[in-house]
Amino acid sequence: MSLAPPIRLSHLSLYRRLAIWLLLPLALLAAIMLVEAWLTSRQAADRAYDRLLDAASLSIAEQVRWQQSGLWLNLPASALEMLATDAEERVFYALYDVHGHYVTGNRPLPALPAGDGEPRMSYADVTSDDMALRLGVLRARLEGWDRSDRFEVRVAQTLEGREALASQLFRASLVNVLVIAGLAMIIVLLSARIALEPLTRLRRAIRERDPRTLSPLTLEMPRELAELREALNELLARMRRVRANQERFIGDASHQLRTPLAGLSARAELALRQSDPARWREALVTMDDTANRASRLAGQLLSLTRLNNPEAALDRERVDLVALARGCVRNTFSRLHRRGVDLGIEAAPRTVVVDATPWQLEEALINLVDNASVYGATLVTVRIETAPPRLIVEDNGPGIPESERLLALRPFHRGQESGSGTGLGLAIVDSVARAHGARLTLHDAYPEHSERPGLCIVITFCDA
Repeated sequence: MSLAPPIRLSHLSLYRRLAIWLLLPLALLAAIMLVEAWLTSRQAADRAYDRLLDAASLSIAEQVRWQQSGLWLNLPASALEMLATDAEERVFYALYDVHGHYVTGNRPLPALPAGDGEPRMSYADVTSDDMALRLGVLRARLEGWDRSDRFEVRVAQTLEGREALASQLFRASLVNVLVIAGLAMIIVLLSARIALEPLTRLRRAIRERDPRTLSPLTLEMPRELAELREALNELLARMRRVRANQERFIGDASHQLRTPLAGLSARAELALRQSDPARWREALVTMDDTANRASRLAGQLLSLTRLNNPEAALDRERVDLVALARGCVRNTFSRLHRRGVDLGIEAAPRTVVVDATPWQLEEALINLVDNASVYGATLVTVRIETAPPRLIVEDNGPGIPESERLLALRPFHRGQESGSGTGLGLAIVDSVARAHGARLTLHDAYPEHSERPGLCIVITFCDA
């Protein structure tokens, strides 16, 4: 047997949550009012019936006389008739002398603690022979000129009438409380609905917007919702910038890919018109170079897209920069050697460990090395430094003027037309550095050589 999952308050709508938090105190207040009404009804019923006991006791006390060496009572019928109600309670009375001896009555009744001796009425709830009684005791004395003996008049009554009166009073209070609570509930629900109406307008305005529209929201909102509106407008502004960057990136990428593809098509068409095998070979070499360039561009585009994806999960681990750099140099050495590039590495014998994503650092390092080679460098050195950990790639190429170094970090920006670069290498390296919270700096490798100052690119890991 499967049980339904519990309903969490956080899953409810804002209107229901607000209604619950407003109605819970209201329900608690109504419960307190009902308890107070019940207690008040009981007290009112006790006061009303206690006054009847008081009147009956006084009426009986006025009939007490001293006769034949003892107390004598001539009980009038009216003394007990005043205690008779529609509830048909049972009424008992008893007369006791100063020593607590039973004199007369229709039932012996228990005593109550003595007071200060002055005539007064005492009340208490007692049980006699399994009957719940309300007992009233009047302490009085004879008022004759010759005797002033003290005595007690005890009058008791069963509780049916009190409970009936208390229930009647409570029902009247219950109706009043329920009416007030119902009106208050209606007012609370209407107030919550009216208070949330601006939020409903905001939700409706967002739902009715064209998904392609990123213009700011201009609805008039209360202060709290105005802050939400401004936050949404800031999000829309960031989305506009992201979309503009994406559109520019897609346009640049399509242009960059169209150029080599058009070159391939033109070379193939030209080769088909030739009959000389030497011309065919020349065209195939050119087409192979163009295809390699297009393949490298496509790979870099995929890498840049993957790096700039905010939803991509980064699996960080402890990475040894020395081992990673040696592996990259070993994998690219043969390819760069065929181009006439001298690739080397300088690193301490000990490990230099950082928290990073290995494939991203490999992608950055390979792009730095390839970038140096395609722009005319003949000497490329990879260095690893410590305290703080640094990954450095230094070359003897033409370098990048200081005024263009920030622009060089943009996708598809090429500082010079020579070389087969795609303009994506430094953009990929910048994305990797930002993803790892590292600092990327560019400066001249050989500032004393004005014609070929080279380029030194440093990635400094701040949180190693």
